[in-house]
Amino acid sequence: MSDGTLAITRLSGLANPTRFVALAGRMLPWLWGVTLALLAVGLFMALTAPDDYQQGSTVHIMYIHVPSAWLAMLCYTLMTASSIGTLVWRHPLADVAAKAAAPIGAVFTFTALVTGALWGRPTWGTYWVWDARLTSFLILFIMYLGLIALVRAIDDPSKSARVAAVLTVVGFINIPIIKFSVDWWNTLHQSSSVLTMQGSQIAPSLLWPLLVMALAFTMLFFTLHVVAMRTEIWRRRVTALRRQAARQAR
Repeated sequence: MSDGTLAITRLSGLANPTRFVALAGRMLPWLWGVTLALLAVGLFMALTAPDDYQQGSTVHIMYIHVPSAWLAMLCYTLMTASSIGTLVWRHPLADVAAKAAAPIGAVFTFTALVTGALWGRPTWGTYWVWDARLTSFLILFIMYLGLIALVRAIDDPSKSARVAAVLTVVGFINIPIIKFSVDWWNTLHQSSSVLTMQGSQIAPSLLWPLLVMALAFTMLFFTLHVVAMRTEIWRRRVTALRRQAARQAR
């Protein structure tokens, strides 16, 4: 067996829910350890970072707001990829991954909206403006809530998975709108300053804590996602056993 064939075989083996649950059980202690360590370092760096010469101490909200916003979009992107896996390849874990990610993405989106409002008040003089970036991000939050409600409203798991997958893929159009809204329209929200063609526009003393917090939030997302996926697999197994017992009792 060639190396490529062997790699494909191993990856396909992870599609087995039983193997995934076993692997997740072994990985989670390490994932939590790395996540908590990164969060501790990131929070220390964020709290000890200098104030901004214009925004003062309010710039420290950035260390929660920016990673939350990044993860909100990353989570929806992952859900879109999982939805394609559901629609095209009917991957056994694709629907599980998408369903497990939605509540986590909703929390990150809500956190970004709240911290953005708290940051906007001293910076813009208002908690909220209906500009393109903020409005499209609010739409993302509504999309998360809608997908969560839709999946719970349809009793047939296979039908809810297909409908949610289609809507998730269609809704992905909002992600590039969020990303490029500050370039396409005149908004109060500042343009990208971390990753630009000219390099980062943020001072290193502020940039490094932000990058560490972004990495910590990313690890937190993936750790919570693995936990949620494992829980969803167990929930579906319990539901299947209950239905089987109900049929046998008739």
